[in-house]
Amino acid sequence: MPADERTIAVYDERAEDYLKMLSASQDPALAGFMDRLPRGAKVLDLGCGPGYHAAAMHMAGLRVVASDASSAMVELATRHAGVEVRHQSFEELSDIGAFDGIWANFSLLHVARSEFAASLRRMAIALRPGGLLHLGMKTGSGERRDRLGRLYAFYTVGELRELLDDAGLAVEHETTGDGAGLSGETAPWVTLLARLT
Repeated sequence: MPADERTIAVYDERAEDYLKMLSASQDPALAGFMDRLPRGAKVLDLGCGPGYHAAAMHMAGLRVVASDASSAMVELATRHAGVEVRHQSFEELSDIGAFDGIWANFSLLHVARSEFAASLRRMAIALRPGGLLHLGMKTGSGERRDRLGRLYAFYTVGELRELLDDAGLAVEHETTGDGAGLSGETAPWVTLLARLT
């Protein structure tokens, strides 16, 4: 199944708003992710949005590839020097053993439930042995669109742990919370750090 066109259209239209929202916030999970990576590690920011996190990782000395399916987000991400940017959907990820880490921060929640396991397998294949995955997701059940029209797929923490395990990724750290995103709707979320076994 190709990337959801309605979701991409929202990000194309609201790219600058999303950039402002991210720029005004700090993400403690990013520091934890970077601390667990070797010096000079190569990382993929999968669903990079405007490249805010990719730029922070580059500034910390990591070699960064950033990808997004939204052309407007890709244009914003290319403004960050030192970051390789790809206009690419999750389904187009085809790297093999290329990355020490993958940062998938609240991006894969737009993948249909029927395609999610395959996305995790592609990420596992793209990681080097012992590679690290950061996965941020909203929690719940089912699929639905938010008030902006973006497609969301929801999982329980237990479901995510099982899916990661099936893909050969062992969870090392879990953080839960709740918050509002671009649509203003508050929802519970989880971030999981998992390592390729």
